[in-house]
Amino acid sequence: MALSFLALGDSYTIGEAVAVEGRWPHQLAAALRAQGVDLADPQTIATTGWTTDELDAGIDAAAPQGPFGFVSLLIGVNNQYRGRALDEYRHQFGALLQRAIGFAGGDASRVLVLSFPDWGATPFGAGSGRDLARVEIETDEFNAAAEVISTQRGVALVDITDISRTHGTDPAMIAGDGLHPSARMYALWAERALPVATQLLQRTD
Repeated sequence: MALSFLALGDSYTIGEAVAVEGRWPHQLAAALRAQGVDLADPQTIATTGWTTDELDAGIDAAAPQGPFGFVSLLIGVNNQYRGRALDEYRHQFGALLQRAIGFAGGDASRVLVLSFPDWGATPFGAGSGRDLARVEIETDEFNAAAEVISTQRGVALVDITDISRTHGTDPAMIAGDGLHPSARMYALWAERALPVATQLLQRTD
């Protein structure tokens, strides 16, 4: 029986502006299956624009029934975008991560966190009128906080932020809205997450 997969997040998990199969969790699941890991496509709880507290409420509303064999979490860009406090993010991200671990049956080794990308390194960012140097600094601060918390909880974190900065101006890597990744950029995220996810799931038939 295939391992169940719960993907939690915002626009970057729901894959705004790309087809379902182009979302990074779906591409990761397909890549894992190609390596012999029997992992189902994810049940996704994610909405474009969600902050940490909105994801928490969305989980309450969806009431997913665990335990799941694998859980992913990617959240925080909208906290940064809206100017929300870093300390608030730390607290709310920690609570969400604990929920994710709970959905994995209490097994932190079955949870994978991804950093969030730098939206400033996109055509949308370039035209936003925002202080992009500040966006870069805050993106790194928020992601560093998530990494510390993940490490403390024994959860693996995959950093994809540099990918967003390297390819953010490549039209092939950005969706038509000029902001969100294309399926090709999501493929790079999935490629980077694959060896980590494989290691986490390798003890399962």
